[in-house]
Amino acid sequence: MSTLEPERGTGTGTLVEPTPQTSHGDGDHERFAHYVQKDKIMASALDGTPVVALCGKVWVPGRDPKKYPVCPLCKEIYESMGSGGDDKGKGDK
Repeated sequence: MSTLEPERGTGTGTLVEPTPQTSHGDGDHERFAHYVQKDKIMASALDGTPVVALCGKVWVPGRDPKKYPVCPLCKEIYESMGSGGDDKGKGDK
């Protein structure tokens, strides 16, 4: 008998949920420059508040974005916005 499955015929059992895997490493998402509104980057530089990239990544900019390739998801979203999109700029990693 497994602790993950109830015994047959008893009607009760213990459900063991898996522990989510949390990454604290330098994953692929961390290796890109992301698109963020320019005014948000300036505000973050002044007061240290986090910014949100088009792809959803939230972080406090602090590295030179020119050293990293553009996030493919940010690029795809930006290009789908067309030329009439918001004033977006290439933020940093």
